[in-house]
Amino acid sequence: MPDALQFPIIDLSFPDRFSIANLIRQGCVDHGFFYLVNHGVDEELISKVFEQSSNFFSLPIEEKMKLVRKNHRGYTALYAEKLDTTLTTEGDSKESFYIGPLADDLNQWPLEEDLPSWRSTMETYHQKLLSAVTKLLSLIALSLKLEEDFFEKVGALIEPLAFIRLLHYPGDLNSSSEEIFGASAHSDYGMVTLLVTDGVPGLQICREKSKQPQVWEDVPSMSGAFIVNIGDMMERWTNGLFRLHSLQILAKTVLWNVWKAVALSLVHQDSHP
Repeated sequence: MPDALQFPIIDLSFPDRFSIANLIRQGCVDHGFFYLVNHGVDEELISKVFEQSSNFFSLPIEEKMKLVRKNHRGYTALYAEKLDTTLTTEGDSKESFYIGPLADDLNQWPLEEDLPSWRSTMETYHQKLLSAVTKLLSLIALSLKLEEDFFEKVGALIEPLAFIRLLHYPGDLNSSSEEIFGASAHSDYGMVTLLVTDGVPGLQICREKSKQPQVWEDVPSMSGAFIVNIGDMMERWTNGLFRLHSLQILAKTVLWNVWKAVALSLVHQDSHP
């Protein structure tokens, strides 16, 4: 069994910003991961998001397919994506729903009569998360020995592409193959990702991607905390100082426990998801 990892805990309410910035630096240099607490997104809202997410994924497939993904917004069905394209399997055992920036009018929404309060809940959550990640980026700037408004000055926060992904991993429904994953090996493409789960295990990272055989280690969830990982863009912007590791989610782990998660990825405006 893989070992469970321990990451720094970053408290957004802690008054000593430089101490917190140093912890972020440690987490990003050593793992590319840390936990975020006192982030300003209350537990009641997070619970409501998970409830509304479950309501959507419980709909008949023909209803969900009415909102099939376009313009990187909307529903993606089971096995429609395969993050590790070297695998010979059908696809990853997950379904998802993408919600992008609120101002561009490209998002797709379930009808209010079908899922009351669904849109308002997701819009509130999007705004709260974007506020939290904006505060976080000022600390990341400090961790890089930059001015805390660095990312704002270079335009990284001008109409940022903040994408929420509602994720549902029902396990391997087609076979008992060891090669089926909820989300096969991948990295996130943006600046940072904030992830919250329902507590069911499954998320793993591989710290040494080039070594064989690869060693995958469990990432435990923490009540009330977001799991934060850096993306390809942040690794590139820091010239590899902040390390990015491969991620995967085991379908065999979640086969009997439906694993749900909500992630927000922040991408620079000139990037494409």
